[in-house]
Amino acid sequence: MDLHIAGKKAIICASSKGLGKACALSLSREGVIIYINGRNEQTLEDAVKEIHIETGNPVFGVVADITTEDGRLKLSSACPDADILVTNNEGPKPGKFEDWGRDEYIQAFDANMLGPVLMIRALLPGMKERQFGRIVNITSAMVKAPSPHQGLSTAARTALTAVCKAISREVVADNVTINNLLPERIDTGRQQQMTQRLATMENISFSEARARLEQTIAAKRFGKTEEFGDMCAYLCSTQAAFISGQNIQIDGGSYRGIL
Repeated sequence: MDLHIAGKKAIICASSKGLGKACALSLSREGVIIYINGRNEQTLEDAVKEIHIETGNPVFGVVADITTEDGRLKLSSACPDADILVTNNEGPKPGKFEDWGRDEYIQAFDANMLGPVLMIRALLPGMKERQFGRIVNITSAMVKAPSPHQGLSTAARTALTAVCKAISREVVADNVTINNLLPERIDTGRQQQMTQRLATMENISFSEARARLEQTIAAKRFGKTEEFGDMCAYLCSTQAAFISGQNIQIDGGSYRGIL
């Protein structure tokens, strides 16, 4: 399927690895001009080379942290006329409610709510003026199915979801859509960390911990990064213009609810 976005420009946040990088790859395959960012210059440089070699399309790297005002300005200034924005950032570490104080909540909201919202704020006017915009937030399955040890992630990302739902109703008339992708057990470095955490807590091997986690997924396997990235690319297509304000779970059918 031709998604009709070749030549469009996209900023993909926190995209030198993991889910952000998967989205960058899928969009680049569609001929989109890609701007990616990361905090580690070498990791970012490696990602730029890898995506360009695989797709043959232009890829630009920006060393920046969207949690900071300077980082957001640096990234948005690199491509001020972006047609596509994919927000993403590293999630808070899992833990216990009694261990989280004001500082932990502020850090979580800076990274996973305020950072994305302020990137949207910077680029949204131009999208409305040009009558084309696609915004995809990478949030978490925890938004709809909270887990006690992921309370910080749940709080910040649910807040982002609420703000974007409100905005989406206003901007869709200008052909700007805002949607959220809710991943669960996609096979990235983050899931390797979660697997190692389980192995340590339960005093079992890494492979046994992974097998246990796979059994918690209805599909009985981890999701592939390309499955996630390709869904992001579709939401950025011209064909997806009538889809906005939605939370789309990519979880191997694991969510038990109806809504």
